[in-house]
Amino acid sequence: MADKERFRPADHPNEHFLLTTVVGSYPKPTWLHRSRDLHEGGDLSRDRAPEIRESDIDLDFDDEDWVEAKDDAARLITNEHERAGLDVVTDGEMRRSEMVEYFAHRIDGFEFNGPVKVWGHNYFHKPSVVSDVEYDEPWLVDEYEFTSEVADAPVKVPLTGPYTLARWSFNEAYESTEAVAYDLADLVNHEVERLVEAGAQYIQIDEPALAQHEDDHAVVGECLDRIVAGLPDDVRVGLHVCYGDYSRIYPEVLDFPVDELDLELANGDYEQLDVFQEPEFTTDLALGVVDVHHAEVESVPEIKANIRKGFEVVPPERLVVSPDCGLKLLPREAAFEKMRNMVRAAREVEEELDAGEIEVAGARAGAD
Repeated sequence: MADKERFRPADHPNEHFLLTTVVGSYPKPTWLHRSRDLHEGGDLSRDRAPEIRESDIDLDFDDEDWVEAKDDAARLITNEHERAGLDVVTDGEMRRSEMVEYFAHRIDGFEFNGPVKVWGHNYFHKPSVVSDVEYDEPWLVDEYEFTSEVADAPVKVPLTGPYTLARWSFNEAYESTEAVAYDLADLVNHEVERLVEAGAQYIQIDEPALAQHEDDHAVVGECLDRIVAGLPDDVRVGLHVCYGDYSRIYPEVLDFPVDELDLELANGDYEQLDVFQEPEFTTDLALGVVDVHHAEVESVPEIKANIRKGFEVVPPERLVVSPDCGLKLLPREAAFEKMRNMVRAAREVEEELDAGEIEVAGARAGAD
């Protein structure tokens, strides 16, 4: 297991260490959306910025300009994560569109045939698998290298897992979703190997589809076996599973070859916490302690209470603190305040653990 202690900052003030991080996505700056519109040939002045005269805008917003805009946004949000005090950061996925669409555009064998309505007025560009999937170009190496250069903190790389890519696509080429997922897992393994060669030490596989379907945990387990094959032991691998019925996948997920399980529990007021108490939770727990579905910012005392719920499942040395899921749908100010309060809460809980003020049943209360 790749211990989270390796990500402890050199100047960390407490003996205990509750690693703080984010799941991945973060609200994009408004100007990045406007830049995308310009790049795609949209009417920026009328649709998004009526106060700007069309004559003031350089409508020749080429690929180089668009790359610069994404670089600037990635630099800005990485810095925002560090200002919030996070121990491990991301760039907020500033370069990505949607968690399936982004990767499907970069994998041979996928094709897009227009948006699909998913609920209300929301549409999803659902891809189709029309031939054998093949690795064509690196997906995230450039993103990681840029972020790691501008960040002082360690950088985590989240990527959509093969099971979700397969489940959330139309299958027009393979005999089964399982077969698609296994081929995609081999491609993810290739990408992760490239990321590790570039220096990545913390990889997160996002599988939101896992808790939505019964009896597919064995498929995901096989996918993860393929993904981690050949990886160095010191590379930390996490699995993020947001929303769903966790009783469908527990305790089977304990057999997955990952160092941490990242779970969304704050949104459900921790009603499913008892699912993970029997049998014993044997991996690290990345616990969602702020709700990403509403903009109300939880107070530090509220978040501290949520963090302490994690001690009902794992001891402090195996707890990671994070939001429930990606923050991208929140107002940016609310997202930042949630992160900042989350970090403050984690530091205060560490201080209380150091002082012996928190009793942890079945676990040590002091640092080793």
